[in-house]
Parts: sequence; C-alpha cells; structure tokens
Amino acid sequence: MSIFERYLTIWVALCIVVGVALGHFLPGLFQVIGAAEVAQVNLPVAVLIWLMIIPMLIRIDFRALSEVKDHWRGIGVTLFINWAVKPFSMAALGWLFIGYLFAPYLPADQISAYIAGLILLAAAPCTAMVFVWSNLSDGEPHFTLTQVALNDLIMIFAFAPIVGLLLGLSAITVPWETLLLSVVLYIVVPVILAQALRRQVLNAGGQAALDGLLAKLQPLSLIALLTTLVLLFGFQGEQIIAQPLIIALLAVPILIQVYFNSGLAYLLNRAAGEQHNVAAPSALIGASNFFELAVAAAISLFGFESGAALATVVGVLVEVPVMLSVVKIVNASKGWYERGRLVNANAQARS
Repeated sequence: MSIFERYLTIWVALCIVVGVALGHFLPGLFQVIGAAEVAQVNLPVAVLIWLMIIPMLIRIDFRALSEVKDHWRGIGVTLFINWAVKPFSMAALGWLFIGYLFAPYLPADQISAYIAGLILLAAAPCTAMVFVWSNLSDGEPHFTLTQVALNDLIMIFAFAPIVGLLLGLSAITVPWETLLLSVVLYIVVPVILAQALRRQVLNAGGQAALDGLLAKLQPLSLIALLTTLVLLFGFQGEQIIAQPLIIALLAVPILIQVYFNSGLAYLLNRAAGEQHNVAAPSALIGASNFFELAVAAAISLFGFESGAALATVVGVLVEVPVMLSVVKIVNASKGWYERGRLVNANAQARS
C-alpha cells in the first residue's frame, strides 16, 4: 500500500478539519461551486469523480471473465453476498439504527437521507482497494481480478434497480432520471473510457507501459478523492460542528455490515470447501464498498449538503481501518479455516 492508502483514514480526518474550516470562513466560495450544475450534475465534482474512478477501472481486464469457471464456488458466494445480501442488510441496519434507535439524536429532516446514503454505499461492490486487501491476505490474484471484472459488469445493470427498490422501500422519492444519469456518467462512461485507454496503452507499450501509467494516475486519483471530501465537508461543516455525534452514529451500521458480510462470505466459502486463498478475498470483496461511486451518486441524487452525501463520506472514513482488521482476522484464522474446509470437502466427496 502507498502512504496515501495506508493512512487514508488520517487524510480523511484532515479533510474533515480543512473542509469544515473552509466552509465556515469561505461560505461564498462553496455556494459558487455548488451552483456549477448542469442537469443536476455538479461539474467540478463530476471531474473529480472521473479522476477517482477511471484509474481504478483501467486496472480491470474484462477478459478475466473467461476464468469464472475456475473459481465458481468462491465467485458464487461473493455474488450472493454482494447482490443478494449486502444492500438489503445495510438497508435493514439503516432502518434499525438510524431510523429507530438513533433517531432521537439525529436531525429529523435528514434521517431518510442518511439511510439513502448507507444504501448507496452498500449497493456497489469495491473495485480498486480490493486488490490491496487481496494482496495482504495472500489471495488468489486471478480470482480477485475475475470477481472484480464480473462485479463491474453486473453493476452497470443492477446498481440503479437495487438502489431504486431500496430507496422506494425507505419511502424516499426516487429521482429516476438523475439515478440513471448517475449510472451512465459514473459507471458506463468511465468503464468505456478506461477500457479504451487500457487497450491503447497495452498495444503501444505492453504491461510495463500500463503499470507505469497506473503508478502515475494513482496519486491523482487519491488527491481527487481528498479534494472531493474537502468540498463535501465544506458544505456539511456547520451541521457537523453543531452535531459531531452524527459521524459516530452513522459509522455503527457501516461497521456492523462490514463484519457481518465478510464473516458470512468467509463461512460460506468454508462450508463449500473453497481454498483459503479464494475465501479470503471473497470475504473482503463481499464486505468492502465502491465508496467513490457512492459519493458521486449521493451528490447527484441529493446534493452536497444532504445527509446522504455525509453518510457515504463516513464510509470513506472507516473503510481502511475496518478492512485492515478483516484482513488480520482472515489471516489469523487460516489454520482453523483449512481444517474445517478439509472436513467439509471430505464429507461432500463421500456423499
């Protein structure tokens, strides 16, 4: 991990301080930035989001989809967690904690927006940082690449329907035109551009040229993320100063869903007899979120100053330390996992 990735939580915390301070002392600047919109899309943020997302998508080789059959059990488990469990479990946790248990401590007019932000956060599986988590857990690299490529392909078609369904269940009016525009702007177009650039670079200079390009783009991607966070907290600053407890309360359902989904994926892989080097990244992919997309969609759908945008940013704040703890757990439990896997595999062979 680079120094930016390793200490991402610290940089995010600094962005909170800087953003809140700038929002307090320079409110006119943020009003100008917030007004730079076309069709409900904020242009400065759109540029920053592309700078975040495209370098991550360049890493993806969709030819890896041909290897799905080699790790079908691990891929089946991860797809089940990503698309049938995680968005719905996060919605349930949001309704329970934000809509009920913590409701007396939160602004009443933002509770639905906070739940919407949590749903957006859980509806898109992680794309980039998964490669870091997989490497740290000695994950099977071909499985990781195949799973990420497949998730990205599914996300093009499934993100909007799942978000729309869950926002509807949350009694939030779904702005379908804006949601579909977000999918096109922040998924479809970046995927096309990233793959075209990837192909061009590989044809011109091979893998070495691609690795060199990614090394140059990665810092730019993280700087764009941090700049976006400064803007978000600039708009959210007064609310955070008034009620700093909000961030801690929003973190609770996020933390629970990470450990629940990673644990469930890990156990299902063990029951299926999958190898640890597949189960580990499967658990990590099942738990982590594509928070860049979630931030972009929240801004497009609900605006800079919404509770939805703030909820997705809290996901960025807790992502790295929480996922590192999951890496530590799956690494420490490898012996236990393999013993149970062999027992299950033998039982399946006898039956």
